[in-house]
Amino acid sequence: MSVKIDRRKQYTRMVLKDSFIKLLQEIPLANITIKGVCEHADINRSTFYSHFTDLYDLLHQVEDDIIEDLNQALSTYSYSIEEENYQMIEKVLEYLVENRESCETLFSEHGAPSFQRKVMMLAHTHFNKLWTVESNTLPHNVEYLSQYIVNGSIHVIQIWLKNGSKESPKEMAELIQKLANRGLSSFL
Repeated sequence: MSVKIDRRKQYTRMVLKDSFIKLLQEIPLANITIKGVCEHADINRSTFYSHFTDLYDLLHQVEDDIIEDLNQALSTYSYSIEEENYQMIEKVLEYLVENRESCETLFSEHGAPSFQRKVMMLAHTHFNKLWTVESNTLPHNVEYLSQYIVNGSIHVIQIWLKNGSKESPKEMAELIQKLANRGLSSFL
C-alpha cells in the first residue's frame, strides 16, 4: 500500500515541477503564482503545500534534482584519464539535451540566477578535482583559470541550448574541450 502512496506523491511532485517549468518558459519567476502552478497542474493548493513550502522551495527542488543528477554522472569518472575529460563534458551535454525543457528554461532569462551559480559551483568542484589529478598540485591562479573555463563553457552551453542544440553533444564537447585546452588560438 505504501508503494502506491509513494508513487502518487512522486507523480504529484513531477506534475507540479513540470507545470512550474512550463510557466517559467513563458513568464518570469516573479510573475508566477502558486495558484497559476496549481491551475496548470490541475492540483489544488493544499496539495501543493503538502509537497512544497512556496514557489522558491519548488524552484530549488527542481534545481537540486538536476544538480544531483549531474553530480552523480560526473562522480563516476576517475579524473585520471585525459579521454575522460571529453567524456565528462559529453555526458553533461547529453543530460542537458535529455532534460532540455527544464535546463534551457533554468538557464534562460526567466530562470533564477541560483541555478547558474549551482551549476558553476559543481563545475568548479569537478574542474579542480581534474586539475589536481592531472598535475598533482593546483597552480596559484587556478581560481582564475577555473572561472574563465567554467563561465565560458556555461555561456557557450546556454547559447547552444537557446539556439536549439543544433550541434550534437559530441560536437559541442569537442568545441568546449578545444577552447578549454588550447583557447582561441586553436581556431586561428
